[in-house]
Amino acid sequence: MCGSDITSEERSGTVTLVAMKKLLLATRNKGKIEEFRRILEEIAPGEIELVGLDQFPDLPDVEETGSTFEENALLKARQMSAATGLPAIADDSGLCVDALGGDPGIFSARWSGVHGDDEANLLKVLDQMKEVKGGDRSAYFICVAALALVDGTSKCEEGRFLGRLLDHPVGENGFGYDPIFSPHGYTISSAQMSAEEKDAISHRGKALRAIAPHVRKMVAGLG
Repeated sequence: MCGSDITSEERSGTVTLVAMKKLLLATRNKGKIEEFRRILEEIAPGEIELVGLDQFPDLPDVEETGSTFEENALLKARQMSAATGLPAIADDSGLCVDALGGDPGIFSARWSGVHGDDEANLLKVLDQMKEVKGGDRSAYFICVAALALVDGTSKCEEGRFLGRLLDHPVGENGFGYDPIFSPHGYTISSAQMSAEEKDAISHRGKALRAIAPHVRKMVAGLG
């Protein structure tokens, strides 16, 4: 169903051949790629070879025409799996602000009108919050991770990251809206957290850990 590389590992003084199954990370977002790699390597170390879209430079981006995070995640995973012949994992994620009726939601990456302009996106949210009365700054990140196999089989899992909006950006780590988001129980922004701290409680970390058993079973055959 998918390609594999043969590697070796030592067990009890002997060398055992192990098939490394390939899994495509269906995103070009560098921040997401770093998070995916860290979390999936933690979940299934040495079991799955993670392949990035940089190995398929001619593939066009998938148009996110879905009306939900799940629909968009499945669109990306299924189309990239079909195009490459590899099982693919993709996500759709975003910031949902209660006082803004759940916006920017599925439009988070292009909220300012330009896709991927993190600074413009978060500044627009902060500007919108100036018009909000009552001081409700509660918000949450949501991530839906989708796994698609070349035979059409798929699986989705969801994770949420609860917190509140700050009134100005703080911190240099992370990406997207991290500089203006403070998780519940913290006085810092998620952009001030270490990668390990954020991965442990983030929406993407939760979604990937939830889908990990399906990855191991459906891709690596280790269920």
